[in-house]
Amino acid sequence: MLEEPEPEWMSEEVKTGTTIIAIEFDGGVVLGSDSRVSAGASVVNRVMNKLSPLHDNIYCALSGSAADAQTIAEIVNYQLHVHSIEMGEDPQVRSAATLVKNISYEYKEDLSAHLIVAGWDRRGGGQVFATLSGLLTRQPFAVGGSGSFYVYGFVDAEFRKGMSREACQRFVLNTLSLAMSRDGSSGGVAYIVTIDKDGAEEKVILGNDLPSFYDE
Repeated sequence: MLEEPEPEWMSEEVKTGTTIIAIEFDGGVVLGSDSRVSAGASVVNRVMNKLSPLHDNIYCALSGSAADAQTIAEIVNYQLHVHSIEMGEDPQVRSAATLVKNISYEYKEDLSAHLIVAGWDRRGGGQVFATLSGLLTRQPFAVGGSGSFYVYGFVDAEFRKGMSREACQRFVLNTLSLAMSRDGSSGGVAYIVTIDKDGAEEKVILGNDLPSFYDE
């Protein structure tokens, strides 16, 4: 009996063709992502949470190869746990971002992943860092993934210095909704994490509850 050939998508790399975003506010940060994971033209997971905890008050948003991005997050999570035990205090956000940056640079020829690191620590407050192949930059907000190309104009026009916690949450949700409606690799539900001195608050917004935007 002849075996049926495997579907083409099973031999393709699974990627979080995605939209990720993080923004600082006075006293914390807000991170967001969509939930669609694809392999070629096929959607292989509709509800993956791409906001991965690196420590209690530090998260990263994942894009690129799902396996590569998750591996980096797991390695950094372990290293930060050991570091915090040795230091006797919670790690700094910059330390987490530097670890991500170092791994991304050392294995830049082998890994295909872009992580945004954001969180809160008692020294620097809320902080957002973009990391890519050895690059490490602190930014008031950062966007990434395939959906980011559709929303750069929106985020540049809508961002204001000194935005409140609630305004940043709306900013993240609106950005995700716009990207998910235009980018075929972004979709599903929206995951949002808000982090401040009191810890991390996670929310899931279903597709039917996302804001709607229409071209005039």
